[in-house]
Amino acid sequence: MKALLCKVLGGPENLVIEEVPDPVPGPGEALVRVSVAALNFFDTLIIAGRYQVKPELPFSPGAEACGVIEAVGPGAEAFRIGERVIVHLGYGACRERVVAPVSGLTRVPEGVSDEQAAGLSVTYGTSLHALQDRAQLKPGETLVVLGATGGVGLAAVELGHAMGARVIACASSAEKLELAKAHGADLTLDYGRESLREGLKRLGGEAGIDVVYDPVGGEYSEQALRSLNWKGRFLVVGFAAGEIPKIPLNLALLKGIDIQGVFWGAFLKREPAGHAANQARLLSLVREGRLSAKVHGVYPLEDAAAALGILARREAMGKVLLRP
Repeated sequence: MKALLCKVLGGPENLVIEEVPDPVPGPGEALVRVSVAALNFFDTLIIAGRYQVKPELPFSPGAEACGVIEAVGPGAEAFRIGERVIVHLGYGACRERVVAPVSGLTRVPEGVSDEQAAGLSVTYGTSLHALQDRAQLKPGETLVVLGATGGVGLAAVELGHAMGARVIACASSAEKLELAKAHGADLTLDYGRESLREGLKRLGGEAGIDVVYDPVGGEYSEQALRSLNWKGRFLVVGFAAGEIPKIPLNLALLKGIDIQGVFWGAFLKREPAGHAANQARLLSLVREGRLSAKVHGVYPLEDAAAALGILARREAMGKVLLRP
């Protein structure tokens, strides 16, 4: 079978496609033929050796996929051959077939496409965990989303809207903000043209801002944190800008702000029942048409370097997928 492999750490241009043996499912595992695999920003870091997860070489990038079960190992009979499933692996999904523990599989219902399902776990899973489990976002509250048209950002905009919040989407261009508005943003802020701090003060109005969702980091984090209400919640989701900000903790003290870390990968391992419930809720929302699970583009495995480049340059507006 074909597999996209990282054999030396570096940029996307160093990835190669090679033939590797088909995997065989062991006890409690299933063999899944991958229909589409999803890429995330952290894949650009993993292949460069700059992420907290450091697989042994060679490995395939790609944390998640949608596919069809072709075989099951002993003890995995709860799943049937031919069932369509979401696979979450952490890495290794960018290949024609994968083996995964059945604990890492989620059945895909009718009414949800392969493309929607493939990119649902990480971005929407992260955002639902952040907004529901960590910030406990309530209807009528005001949510600010930085990087609002990237994978997790657009998911946060859609979920915030579905949860009844007033959503302020922040991004670096008018084109990106139009996409955010189409997916549920009530207000938008172009921080390429206006100070984030002043813009949030203007848009927050008398109601102010209750929750900030920050997957960007860098210079924008402190500006956004300063805009929060008394007992506001600041969600630390990632650092797509490349710089991990140094937040003056006196700001948290003076406003009673909660700075909350969002590590979805640890959540799904430590709280599998909570993860399963969140997956079921996400699939239900997609089936009902309340979440789009928007796809930026679907690319052949041979165009993996170009697809990862879109993520590295923060040009993605939705999920970037590979079809093996």
